[in-house]
Amino acid sequence: MTSDGELSVRAQVLLWTAQRASAAVLAACVLVHLLTMIYAVQGGLTAAEILSRTRGSVGWAAFYALFVAAVAIHAPIGLRTVLSETFQWRGRALEATVLMIGIVLAVLGFRAVYAVFI
Repeated sequence: MTSDGELSVRAQVLLWTAQRASAAVLAACVLVHLLTMIYAVQGGLTAAEILSRTRGSVGWAAFYALFVAAVAIHAPIGLRTVLSETFQWRGRALEATVLMIGIVLAVLGFRAVYAVFI
């Protein structure tokens, strides 16, 4: 961070890259999730039946953990940009706020993945 509260060019490029990479992962995860749900529901499976089939599956747990990680990276970076551009909010308070939001998203998401896996 520079003396005026702005991120360095290198940090901005890193955030830009992380935003784009996480968007690509999210696009793939959303597609797989929706196609799987449509297939399962059209097959007549209930939510309880779907859960019984996915519970304990390392593959599905890994898939949804990747999904959660992508959300926990993507959302705070986007929110940071919106807050910065809309409210001209800059500096350590902004960075700490979006970091905490990312941590909360990750903790809640991984908790859900764990609950479904166990």
